[in-house]
Amino acid sequence: MVKVLMKGNEVIGEAAIQAGCYYFFGYPITPQSELVAYMAKRLPEEGGVFLQAESEVSAINMVYGAASAGVRVMTSSSSPGFSLKQEGISYLAGAELPAVIVNVGRGGPGLGNIQPAQSDYFQVTRGGGHGDYYTPVLAPASLQEIAELTQQAFRIADEYRTPVIILGDGMLGQMMEPVDFESVEQEVMIHNKDWAVTGTAGDGPPKTITSLDLNDVLLEERNHRLQNKYKAIRERETRVTYQYAEDADWFVVAYGTVGRIVQSAVEKAREKGVNVGVIRPISLWPFPYETISGFSETSSHMLVVEMSAGQMIEDVRLAVEGKAPVSFYGRNGGVIPSVNEIFEEIIKVDAEVGVR
Repeated sequence: MVKVLMKGNEVIGEAAIQAGCYYFFGYPITPQSELVAYMAKRLPEEGGVFLQAESEVSAINMVYGAASAGVRVMTSSSSPGFSLKQEGISYLAGAELPAVIVNVGRGGPGLGNIQPAQSDYFQVTRGGGHGDYYTPVLAPASLQEIAELTQQAFRIADEYRTPVIILGDGMLGQMMEPVDFESVEQEVMIHNKDWAVTGTAGDGPPKTITSLDLNDVLLEERNHRLQNKYKAIRERETRVTYQYAEDADWFVVAYGTVGRIVQSAVEKAREKGVNVGVIRPISLWPFPYETISGFSETSSHMLVVEMSAGQMIEDVRLAVEGKAPVSFYGRNGGVIPSVNEIFEEIIKVDAEVGVR
């Protein structure tokens, strides 16, 4: 086992290359600029193509073009830049084109700041752009998990012909950890992409890829096809992890890097005799409604912790369906919650749960 010490943004790039992605179109914006720089250096070494576009809008439309040719392609940005890509992501979804889009989140709204935040949750889990579509969203909590989920992201994109989002934050992108790439299971690439626009050489009719259907009945049929695809993704691609479920009286729910902080806070609370567990959604869409719903049958409380004003809490409430109280603790504007303050909130909630 050989581990390499790397920055999170660089891990995303290397993992993508190892997944067979040799095409990257991007634009620098903090705190994901190292990913753009890494791909600018590495892709020419691999015989790939790197192009820094003149804007985020240009980059996502270049992704559309490359994806139409059937290659594995990626772009990346950070919150305000990701917002600019939303029209293009909607086009990718409508045209059923596979691509991976990375969002290394930062504080907002507007330009905000360059500190970590999780306030893009609504944007990535509700489609973000126009039309009835969803994008699978994977939220890693460590750099090792980045390497693993990047492989999964490209596999999901190819298998379902859909754009897939990897959602991180400034902390995950800037931190450094040792990563073992050799242990990452390499997903088999799909080479038979008979839908791709690669030219016919006069053999057969020309192919076209578009999201445009001026006939309303045909557009409705396209939407039905998309919804059937999303149903299959919900059934097969939901990911969640949890700990201490065997004796937990109640749970803390958190994702991404906050899930790591919560893990330490919960361990500290359990040392004090608090029977609390952790639920960490890994796929934010599809969201693990069934898992959380199942735990809420016996849980006396759900505490949601986020680096936002409270967004995932809405999905947790939908999952719980009133079977248990749901409360929230969050920091926003780029403030990272500490282990101690989450620990104190756990102790506070546990005292209230005990009273009931």
